[in-house]
Amino acid sequence: MNTDIFYSKLKGSCVLLLILFISVSCDDYLEEQPSTLIDSDYIYTTEEGLKSGVVSLYTLNRGRYDTSTEDYMGGVLMSSRSDLAFSRSGYTGLIGRYERAISSVDYGAELASSLFWKHFYNVANKATSIINAAEALEGIDEDVKNQAIAEAKFFRAHSYFYLYRMYNNIYVTTETVTVDNAFDVVNDKSTEDEIFALLNSDLDFAIEHLEWTDTFGRITKGTAKHVKAKVAMWEGDYTEAKTQALDVIEGSDSPHSLVATTADVFAGDRNNSESLFVIQSEDDLSGGGNNTMINANYVAQYFNISGIEANIEQGGRGFARILPNLYLLDLLAQDPNDTRDDNTYFRLKYYYTSGDRIGEEVDDYQPITDLANPSTNYTTYYQRMHPSCIKFAQEDDNPDSYLNRSNITVYRLAETYLIAAEAILRSTGDPLPYLNAIRTRAGAAPVSTVDLQTILDERARELAFEGQRWFTLKRMGQDILDFQMTTYAGDGEYFPANLDGKDPRTNWQSHFINWPIAQIDLDLLGSGYPQNDGY
Repeated sequence: MNTDIFYSKLKGSCVLLLILFISVSCDDYLEEQPSTLIDSDYIYTTEEGLKSGVVSLYTLNRGRYDTSTEDYMGGVLMSSRSDLAFSRSGYTGLIGRYERAISSVDYGAELASSLFWKHFYNVANKATSIINAAEALEGIDEDVKNQAIAEAKFFRAHSYFYLYRMYNNIYVTTETVTVDNAFDVVNDKSTEDEIFALLNSDLDFAIEHLEWTDTFGRITKGTAKHVKAKVAMWEGDYTEAKTQALDVIEGSDSPHSLVATTADVFAGDRNNSESLFVIQSEDDLSGGGNNTMINANYVAQYFNISGIEANIEQGGRGFARILPNLYLLDLLAQDPNDTRDDNTYFRLKYYYTSGDRIGEEVDDYQPITDLANPSTNYTTYYQRMHPSCIKFAQEDDNPDSYLNRSNITVYRLAETYLIAAEAILRSTGDPLPYLNAIRTRAGAAPVSTVDLQTILDERARELAFEGQRWFTLKRMGQDILDFQMTTYAGDGEYFPANLDGKDPRTNWQSHFINWPIAQIDLDLLGSGYPQNDGY
């Protein structure tokens, strides 16, 4: 078994001890009360220890968003690489434009190794340790044991599923890493059958033993069913995907429902009836999460224009790294009544907050709208006036800081509806009610016919910048991914400064469908372990 993949487990209880101490107050809002005497024996042999070990998984999982690497790229990197984004600047921009993370030895691949490969293997390994310890533990309440195993199995399945979708050539295991086996070498990837068998087994257990409701932030039956539906879509088992999605949407015991308006989706702390999994962060609480620049990555620098100050209503303080591109903005503009570009998901316009023009629309710079007569200040327009994604701005954020601590929506019911629509389209039934439920909530006119492009477009309008798009394109197949990336990614000739080697449309190559496994990871695997094709 590889030492780098499972590097933190080799350190044993000392690492978990540190994590548990860090997450003690995190337990407060997850309603857990760990002992003050925490060691490996306590964690793996007591009822309260197992509860604390499970809470540590939430802290580990949140770490990808909290890590400050290259302006917190762990929380935004996947969105930067989609067909919906214009990646303007920073190292995230280099990766988003396919200038970096395109070989196994470049710095971008090493960053991805830390933020994704090592991160998710770390979560999976900790989850496996808890699962195996709990299954062997006797003399504790059976419901408590099953709850701990169910949450741990969800995190293991979720971690391996993410790795599979990103890297393809991965290794999965249900064996606890110990000092005795930590130096065993992994010589080959797992087969797809092995990967999906483990994913489905873990998620089935989670679905059986989790409740529909729990403290916000905890994994529930609805969370597990949603991910099970996503897994089934990747397997091409559309009947199973439909069954799981519809149970979350329409099941008699499901507490979930779409919130009334798009303005409600990301309002407040995001803990609402639509939420399926929300990363919880809390200000002024040790263990409540770190400040991040996730929102700042998505918001324009409008406040650098004289007469307008940073404020939460207009998105907070940002530096315009990752922006909605013309393709996405055109999709949003197709129905003039669609509210998703009406300061709920995206802010299209900014307004002066002081001076002689207070309340008027900012008009200092212009984009290129006529290729024959390009604007002379279009690059500044992209920096200061370009539309922003405001899904990650929270009302209690500090508008004077790039750093803020806010809850982060990972999965929500709107995606479940769109999964149901696609699964029904690919199997049996009428997909229109599920697609149109999303459109109607947004104020857009219902459609009368639906095909895969209709669903892909609606997923763009509803879920853009939530980290799902690149995986959706990959799942739909090489031809669709190639077409979308080479046709729509970036803004092409409307941003001519990027045409010479910085345009993702021309930089895209088909083998980018899988990320490169970093050489630093391959060096610690068996000599025959396969790199992804093309690298």
